[in-house]
Amino acid sequence: MVIRWSRWSPQLALTPAIAITLVVFVGAIAWTIYMSFTESKAFASYAIDFADWGRQYGRLLKDKGWTIALRNMLILGLGSFLAIIFGFVLAALIDREKRGEGFFRTIFLYPLAVSLIVTGVAWRWMFNPSFGVQGALHAMGLTFLNFDWLSKSETAMYGVILATVWQGAGFYMALMLSGLKSINSEIWSAARLDGVSFWRLYAEIIIPMMKFTFLTCAILLSLGVVKAYDIIVAMTNGGPGQATWVPAYFTINAYWVKSNLAYASAAAVIMLGFTALIFLPLVLLTAWRERSREARTT
Repeated sequence: MVIRWSRWSPQLALTPAIAITLVVFVGAIAWTIYMSFTESKAFASYAIDFADWGRQYGRLLKDKGWTIALRNMLILGLGSFLAIIFGFVLAALIDREKRGEGFFRTIFLYPLAVSLIVTGVAWRWMFNPSFGVQGALHAMGLTFLNFDWLSKSETAMYGVILATVWQGAGFYMALMLSGLKSINSEIWSAARLDGVSFWRLYAEIIIPMMKFTFLTCAILLSLGVVKAYDIIVAMTNGGPGQATWVPAYFTINAYWVKSNLAYASAAAVIMLGFTALIFLPLVLLTAWRERSREARTT
């Protein structure tokens, strides 16, 4: 009896968590997908017009705001990739210079301890033409320099990217540093003995060996870009106009401002599709690495 109870006790302990996951997570996803096929406005309506069941998705394809949001998501993703590049450069510099490694790692990781809302507010102040960086430059007589990116629709997204890179570079530095530490020290010694140059060592040996680390960073960054919302609200609130709209902002705006639950649900379902497409390679990569590790140990 004791043996049988010890076998089933872990499953029983996990039952509440599994039930909550099924009801809250899976249930919410199923409910959102269902709502996207209805004509719900401010409140849910469960009737579906099967003659025009994909109407909300058709509206999205024609909506200029949704097109802008998708374009900005792509721009944010490409620009935010600089965080991975800077993270790798910082990790390589710290790994080569062992002295003060803990100090510099803490300094570069510090922005990660700050929420995206706080980051957005701080950078909004810095971009303020009156008392931000531009105000300081003009006070020094450098009136030809402008740093009012958030006030112009052409440059507002670049301001958001700059804040995102500042906030995330330390996180990717930590991941890259972990990847560098996992490389066998004999490889570094052999490269030194063979006289391999610094650039060739990283370009032809180190970076190819860290391809899975780079892939993991890219997937995590992409997931963050798809759900980006708080930093947009804190810095620009979607403005000027629709210049910094992203899919998450569009979705929430569709419900809270336009009071259109069905339309917002359709946008959320498409975001879920993006997330699934990004997350699937991470799952397959993790499974493949576990299988490879087990094959090596047997």
